[in-house]
Amino acid sequence: EAQLVESGGGLVQAGGSLRLSCAASGFTFDDYAIGWFRRAPGKEREGVSCITSSGGSTYYPDSVKGRFTISRDNAKNTVYLQMNNLKPEDTAVYYCAASPFGGIKTLELEYDYWGQGTQVTVFS
Repeated sequence: EAQLVESGGGLVQAGGSLRLSCAASGFTFDDYAIGWFRRAPGKEREGVSCITSSGGSTYYPDSVKGRFTISRDNAKNTVYLQMNNLKPEDTAVYYCAASPFGGIKTLELEYDYWGQGTQVTVFS
């Protein structure tokens, strides 16, 4: 059974940093692109990053570009999201997801597996 488990969320002051982890199991991790999404209170879920199956390409929307960095360790079946200079508007539940297509994918429907999410709260 495919499974994604996020960790690393928490409460942080604006300007601070957090590193989220996404541990995968039950599928061929090396073949999958991994994306991070978030859902803020009262808002739709949005993509905040994606990394290709090989790790050779990454994607960030303008809202997090320059502050967030995605990386993966295929030997550990884990993807990381380093979040720096956090802002109150980054407050959300963060989800990782796996897409079988391998390349950069930004649409939720392109992802097969989803984690349960981890809460990130940024206070000013």
